[in-house]
Amino acid sequence: MKQLVLILSLLLSATFVSTGPAWAVLPDEVLDDPVLEERAREISKGLRCLVCQNESIDESNAPLARDLRIVVRERLVAGDTNDEVVEFIVERYGEFALLNPTTDGWNRLLWWAGPAMFLIALLMGALYVRGRAAAPVVDDKGLSDSEQERLNKILND
Repeated sequence: MKQLVLILSLLLSATFVSTGPAWAVLPDEVLDDPVLEERAREISKGLRCLVCQNESIDESNAPLARDLRIVVRERLVAGDTNDEVVEFIVERYGEFALLNPTTDGWNRLLWWAGPAMFLIALLMGALYVRGRAAAPVVDDKGLSDSEQERLNKILND
C-alpha cells in the first residue's frame, strides 16, 4: 500500500512540475490552431513580464502578462510573423520587454562595459604591483638611502 501511495504521489508531482508554468496561460487565451498556439508559446517565452521582471509572460500570472499574451495571440491571428510580433512588443514597451536583449546599438556599450572595466582594473593592479616592486629599499629607520644622506647632511651642518 505504501508503495502505491509513493508511486501515485511521484506521478502527480511529476505531472504538476512539468506543467507548472503552463498554469499562467488561461484556457480562454489558448488558440484553436495548435500551430499558432505553439508559435505564441515560443514568442511568450522570450518576452519579459514587465511586472515580475524575472519571468516570461508565459510563466507569469500578472494581469499585464495576460494582456501581453493576448496581444501576441491577436497579432499571430492577424498574420504577423514571429519577428513582427516581437518588434511590435519592443516598439510599444522597449527592449526591456525582451528576456534576452540584443547586442547591437547602445546595448553594445552595456555588454562591453563589464569586461572593459575588468581589464582596466587588471591593468591598474599590475601597474600598482610593478610600482611597489620598483620602490627604493628602506632601511630599519624607515628612510631610503638618499633620505638618510640628506638627513645626515642637515644634522652635520
